[in-house]
Amino acid sequence: MRPFSLALAALVAAPLALTTPAQAGTRGTYEVYGVKGEDMLKLRAGPGLGYKIILGLPNDTVVHVRSCELIGGTRWCKVSLDIARGLTGYVADAYLRESR
Repeated sequence: MRPFSLALAALVAAPLALTTPAQAGTRGTYEVYGVKGEDMLKLRAGPGLGYKIILGLPNDTVVHVRSCELIGGTRWCKVSLDIARGLTGYVADAYLRESR
């Protein structure tokens, strides 16, 4: 990539990184948001796209973030469901926001 392209990408990505609370490594209660149409956020068995999908989470699903880690440019958070605390998996934090 050219230096200009890298600088532009950094300027665009920086505000996005600062707007997602889970990216700061904060544990707590969050909700799924930003999933388009009838799609769902995939709860995966591990932190990455290559892991098995456990189930789909629609917008407004409440989850508890246990931890987050950066893998391949995506920040993955280990979460448990509010309604089923024993059910855990990983989601991309780009689709999480603080619970209202």
